[in-house]
Amino acid sequence: MNLRPKKLDVYIVKKFLLTFGIALILIIGIVIIFDISEKIDDFVSKQAPMKAIIFDYYVNFIPYFTNMFSPLFVFITVIFFTSRLAANSEIIAILSCGVSFHRLMVPYFFSAFVIFLLSLTLNLFIIPRANVTRAAFEIKYTSLDYKSLNSRNMHYQINPGQFVYVESFSTWNNTAYGFTLEEIRDNQLVSKVSAEAAVWDSTKAAWRLNRYFIREYSEGMEDHVRSGERLDTVLNLTVTDFYRNKKTVESLSYEQLNELIDTQNMRGDKNVMYAQIEKHTRFALPFSAFILTIMGVALSSRKKRGGIGWNIGVGIALSFSYILFLRFSQMFVFTGTLPPWIALWLPNVIFAIITGFLYKYAPK
Repeated sequence: MNLRPKKLDVYIVKKFLLTFGIALILIIGIVIIFDISEKIDDFVSKQAPMKAIIFDYYVNFIPYFTNMFSPLFVFITVIFFTSRLAANSEIIAILSCGVSFHRLMVPYFFSAFVIFLLSLTLNLFIIPRANVTRAAFEIKYTSLDYKSLNSRNMHYQINPGQFVYVESFSTWNNTAYGFTLEEIRDNQLVSKVSAEAAVWDSTKAAWRLNRYFIREYSEGMEDHVRSGERLDTVLNLTVTDFYRNKKTVESLSYEQLNELIDTQNMRGDKNVMYAQIEKHTRFALPFSAFILTIMGVALSSRKKRGGIGWNIGVGIALSFSYILFLRFSQMFVFTGTLPPWIALWLPNVIFAIITGFLYKYAPK
């Protein structure tokens, strides 16, 4: 198979990427209009500066939604311009000149690879940084809530053998109520610290325990008790650990995500699933460019009566079903049905099988 670029390859790549860019600009423009109409009351009531709205929010808003809907952009793009080629009998002419269907797919693969690299770059380097600024804007100027996902009955292992229990955590004053710290060695409890409240002191980066009791146990399990009104202590636990949620993990780099996953796994924190979902989504989503490109060509390369309307309708339905399936697959992680890496890659596997079937029976 001769893979050297030809005029046909350049023609298809230009059509693909140009149509993709136009579709992206149109849909993002529509999304921004709807978002403005939804948040305009917050912007006015909280007196958000125009500069902050444009540069802190919407400039950082565009990469996030561009990547979220990239499967939709890719599929509609392929369906649209490939249906046009088929309707104008260009695909028939190409195949009649001795170009195989597999060779015809080369410029499609190249274009999908460009979009794959774009999506991966956005996921790993641009969007996490953009989300930091965007989240800060939303906290200050919108009514979105970024509170802790789980603010009651929290259990953490902060170090090997050290366990923390908190009855409830208040995001208003950064206070953990019903605080308990236990240290266990060789399956035996050696000390236990209890306090009515643990208040985070940002100036010292430490916790202030109010009305505390410290119990130390000897080998004979004798109880040595010390108590007091106030005690400052440094733990491998900060106030940010109580604010970990779906939004905050979106602002972490790939290295920070891995560190958070390791820490939360060690602590037995069930919120680790949000970091795991984010990690696998960053890689699973870009691969959809290849799957949906092949599927789009297989569906739209045949000339049909009635023009391209039917193909576009099918394309929109399938691309939306992929996005919904990707979101729905997260429920398998929340319920503990599947491990995160299986649940997040499942839509790609299923759609790859469907794509293989469609490609096998595509007109060649």
